[in-house]
Amino acid sequence: MTFLEKGYLLRILIGENIRHKGKPLYEWLVVKAREYGLAGATVVKGIMGFGANSRIHTSKIMRLSEDLPVIIEIVDTKENLEKFLRHVDDVIEVGLATLEKADVRFYRHKGEKNGGQ
Repeated sequence: MTFLEKGYLLRILIGENIRHKGKPLYEWLVVKAREYGLAGATVVKGIMGFGANSRIHTSKIMRLSEDLPVIIEIVDTKENLEKFLRHVDDVIEVGLATLEKADVRFYRHKGEKNGGQ
């Protein structure tokens, strides 16, 4: 896939314990993103946060949360991300999703020379 510097970033914030079809929702989302042929996805586990219910989730020992925040970041074109989001929207019952412009500086894999050019 080639980008001409204009990409988009879909960021989905959920709790790590949210499940879908027997597996963590973040895992299901990454697998679906790959099935859709999206450019890439990364899951990042937060150490502290709160959501719509304003309940603090933290990894501090005194307040050990069993449901830390998870961020799934997916990069691709706006059109592809909108299509993907329409597919997964009904599955995400709790969370937040944002879509923003991203200036893609490079997108390549190990075997490519000069960024695929």
